[in-house]
Amino acid sequence: MATAHELGRYGEEIAVDFLLAEGLQILERNWRCSEGEIDILARDGPVLVIVEVKTRSGRTHGTAFEAVTPAKFTRLRALASRWLKTQPEWFASVRIDVIALERFAGEFVLRYARGVS
Repeated sequence: MATAHELGRYGEEIAVDFLLAEGLQILERNWRCSEGEIDILARDGPVLVIVEVKTRSGRTHGTAFEAVTPAKFTRLRALASRWLKTQPEWFASVRIDVIALERFAGEFVLRYARGVS
């Protein structure tokens, strides 16, 4: 059985493949600072996309989407602002997307929500 960390890394790999297939450009993965981490930073045309990835092997602790709380969105907005201050690039806007992966009968089901916050 995979550890939670291994499961999360596998989910991020699936998420990156999905985003690339959707035409997004991956700018950075697992960006960290003292206030937290952004799973994936991507470009969708002129838009900076902050992607939160949640992977679950079951629903004993709720759905993967339920794990992304209002407090998490607040933290992601603050982290995005901090990341942007380090970049020479300009973005027309910023949006937060969520990719939720849940495993049922050994297979992962991916749900993608754009602009959730």
